[in-house]
Amino acid sequence: MKELADIARLSDRFISVELVDESLFDWNVRLHQVDKDSVLWQDMKETGTDCILLNLTFPDNFPFGPPFMRVLSPRLENGYVLDGGAICMELLTPRGWSSAYTVEAVMRQFAASLVKGQGRICRKAGKSKKSFSRKEAEATFKSLVKTHEKYGWVTPPVSDG
Repeated sequence: MKELADIARLSDRFISVELVDESLFDWNVRLHQVDKDSVLWQDMKETGTDCILLNLTFPDNFPFGPPFMRVLSPRLENGYVLDGGAICMELLTPRGWSSAYTVEAVMRQFAASLVKGQGRICRKAGKSKKSFSRKEAEATFKSLVKTHEKYGWVTPPVSDG
């Protein structure tokens, strides 16, 4: 409830939230802003895309466990968005999560990751209209967590920001 109230008070309209079936544990989040100097922002303008729609599902032990977060639309390429709309970000894993994180902070980090990873709106014929699926996102996320637990997470040099 506190997270929802805090987001409603954001003055920059960075994100907006709507509950799925009135559940406090299932949110659709609209990301309205990414870096205006990025190719993703340009793609959004060219395609008339006003936001990136994500779904966040919160575990019973939130804020002590991370939400499961995935992109619903538009279909994105790169930017650490994988099959099914799964998101490759260490902070979304139990090992990388901190109960101090807020939804706003996670969304700002995601927006930065999209730009840093050169995320683009998919425009390939046939593929751009294909919907992301939750089942595919969960399987992809589980696989990437297992891979990163084995090989570690690459941390960019400080000079990269």
